Amino acid sequence: LPFFAPGHLIPVVDMAAIFSARGARCTILTTPVNADIIRPAVDRANDSDCHGTDSPSPAVDIFVVPFPDVGLPPGMENLMFLTPAHGAECPLKFIQAVQLLREPFDRFMAANRPDAVVSDSFFSWSADAAAEHGVPRLVFLGSSVFARCCSETMVLNSFHELEPDYVEHFRTTLGRRAWLVGPVALASKDMAKRGRPDNTEAHVTEGCLRWMDRKPAGSVVYVSFGTFTSFSPAELRELARGLDLSGKDFVWVISSGTGTDGSEWMPEGFAELMARGDRGFIIRGWAPQTLILNHHALGGFMTHCGWNSALEAVSAGVPMVTWPRYADQFYNEKLIVEVLKVGVSIGAKDFASPLEGHEVIGGEVIAGSIGRLMGSGEEGDAVRKKAKDLSVKARSAMEKGGSSYGDFGRLMDELMARRSPG
Repeated sequence: LPFFAPGHLIPVVDMAAIFSARGARCTILTTPVNADIIRPAVDRANDSDCHGTDSPSPAVDIFVVPFPDVGLPPGMENLMFLTPAHGAECPLKFIQAVQLLREPFDRFMAANRPDAVVSDSFFSWSADAAAEHGVPRLVFLGSSVFARCCSETMVLNSFHELEPDYVEHFRTTLGRRAWLVGPVALASKDMAKRGRPDNTEAHVTEGCLRWMDRKPAGSVVYVSFGTFTSFSPAELRELARGLDLSGKDFVWVISSGTGTDGSEWMPEGFAELMARGDRGFIIRGWAPQTLILNHHALGGFMTHCGWNSALEAVSAGVPMVTWPRYADQFYNEKLIVEVLKVGVSIGAKDFASPLEGHEVIGGEVIAGSIGRLMGSGEEGDAVRKKAKDLSVKARSAMEKGGSSYGDFGRLMDELMARRSPG
């Protein structure tokens, strides 16, 4: 399953030829235009001299699936056809089409039951899809080992005390270089302006903080899912129900693109609940997240487990209700809930891109997860204590003599030592 760009299609066809030369039958799954691009190379691979067999059936086959209809011009099925003249919308539609290929991929897997799948790294969903069919999946990375090693000599927004075993594994077992210099959010001198777009009025911050000032310590749950996460109307409805059922006061950041009147998603009675103004405060668009997380009234953070949000919560000593959606978020949830034990999982299982649909989680489940985190039971007490302890370590790491302070100094020393004289 190669990505739709020449630098990915061509080496995958060559790879299939090598597999076939060793006696394997290979099928390349692609779309009509891309099939035309690779067909000459596939025909060459099927020459009996290339794969060393006189079998009448081709050793390398092409299985064509329709390119998803997302509103792109006909034939625009390969990245090489996208130019700035097409506008900013076309690349986004192209990415959407890539995500929608999971359904024909699933159908192919069910009908053909291959022994293994080699899929491009850009098809991130293919790992889960292959696993669901019980088929091993190998990822094709269209880069050199050198480039991969360079990309994995990283400056990381983390700190040693947060994940010491994995720092050791990364550096010693994998042999990769890394400098942990975080949590970098703690370096900000003005949390009120951190990350705030120029067109955002200060009254958003002032109104929210004034509302929180009237609340008891640890009583408010903050709900925010980052910049790119979207929810269906059905999901929003259940989330609103869950917040209502939890009995907790809440600050909820809703995407600015979500309908303002709530007619598509607001459950019965929720508009009246918000109109009273005592239980909830809704922010549309950007929110002063670091200020909210560090407010005395905050008792929990419902998050998508994006790494920036997770680190900001750790720095503030705030425990989390975890609701991952895509990318690295499910890995981060494992760290937060099972390793660090500073969070409670809401039970999300389906990995999907921002452009795909998700399973709807019921309001009762959402309310129950908030209750487990912020209630007076042993589980909540333990999670909150660990979160506070980890916050102390995070702040210490950034101070003079701390682990991140020292790592940053060593990085600077090494970079300065490499400077050419003069």
